[in-house]
Amino acid sequence: MKRIGLLSDTHSYFDARFKELFKDVDEIWHAGDLGDIKVLDEMRNFKPVRAIWGNIDGNNIRQELNEVLEFSCEDVSVYMIHIGGYPGKYEKHVKADLIRKKPQIFVSGHSHILKVMYDKTLDVLHLNPGAAGRSGFHSVRTALRFTIDGKEIKDMEVIELGPKRV
Repeated sequence: MKRIGLLSDTHSYFDARFKELFKDVDEIWHAGDLGDIKVLDEMRNFKPVRAIWGNIDGNNIRQELNEVLEFSCEDVSVYMIHIGGYPGKYEKHVKADLIRKKPQIFVSGHSHILKVMYDKTLDVLHLNPGAAGRSGFHSVRTALRFTIDGKEIKDMEVIELGPKRV
């Protein structure tokens, strides 16, 4: 069993409350747009991290991370990319990958809009944790926390961190 903390679009800001909110998670997943390598370092010093780069991330982050991450957690396959769309509105190349690779979880960021949607057509759970940072058009900062137990994805929790306060 693994507990996962999922966030995206931190845009150079790692909220100190994640140390408490993610204290019981086994891994942190970050779906891109870290903004600053210090965010990645802070997360890595706290918990094991699986992360990808996003469109705002510079060369220092892109040298550390990949654009796409494919992995298994417990008995669940995961496909993660920053700009990927969502059920019914996938990026064309992402949809082709999802059809070919058949992951059970598809994680993306970029939109700053939290979405947890099951795509019956592709048989995949789409997770977008929204934006945890203070930059962007979102009004409330969000993240997700959940458990993967064997093949089961459960205990999905939405975390609202409050207004972004730019």
